[in-house]
Amino acid sequence: MLDTVPLQSRLLDHADHYARWSGLAIGIVIAQQLVTMESDDITTPLVLAITAFGLCAVGGVLLGDALTLRPQEAVRTASLAPRLVRDHVPPRMAPLLLLQAASLVALLLMGAATASSGPDRIGGAGRVMVVACEGVSTSLGPWPGLHYSGPMFAALAVGTPACVWALRRIAFGPGDYQQRRDRAWAIMGAWGLLVSSQVILVVLMLLISLTERACAGPLGAATIVAICPLGLLSVFTFGWSLVTVVAPRAVDDEVADDGIFDDE
Repeated sequence: MLDTVPLQSRLLDHADHYARWSGLAIGIVIAQQLVTMESDDITTPLVLAITAFGLCAVGGVLLGDALTLRPQEAVRTASLAPRLVRDHVPPRMAPLLLLQAASLVALLLMGAATASSGPDRIGGAGRVMVVACEGVSTSLGPWPGLHYSGPMFAALAVGTPACVWALRRIAFGPGDYQQRRDRAWAIMGAWGLLVSSQVILVVLMLLISLTERACAGPLGAATIVAICPLGLLSVFTFGWSLVTVVAPRAVDDEVADDGIFDDE
């Protein structure tokens, strides 16, 4: 039997997949270009590359969601149960991603508050932290001061509200529960890529700075102990987020949905 489904309709059926994958691919290409850019230090291109990759992932998922075909049933039914955004996001991973986002903001604020211009680095404002090491001022870096955290804050300020808006649009929009779940999880995965990648980078910056010389002191040692589990958690959530963006149905993070019969 000949396929009577129009080509345009078949393409639109998978437009969200193409957009998500294209966002990741474009993000990788842009990140590669930024990493190889000329700079007076190696950290700035890396910060820009990771930030650009996260924003491209978010943009691709949001574009894919906008291109998703909406159901065209002749008869529409409605559930009396109120829809909530939290019912459509990963119940286990969403709290972890929120924890990481809060930790990222706290680390960036701490880095911005403690960063300074190093005495031995020209133009090092916001890049290092100056400490006293055996009576001599020593700069530790790369430190997540405003020079590095500025692009990260900007990416969070752009990506987070866009993802929240999209989640609300999905939760209260048309479609059955499975459709809304897949779309919401893809958006959470994209936001997870944005947050997790930045947390990994900040943790690496802090580890390099605090272990560069034996001048960090007890507070530095305590910071290392505190951020190492956060870094490991971010590696895990980054992998989960990447798989979720590529194929939302390939991951399973839900408690059994007994009694959920949600429709339009």
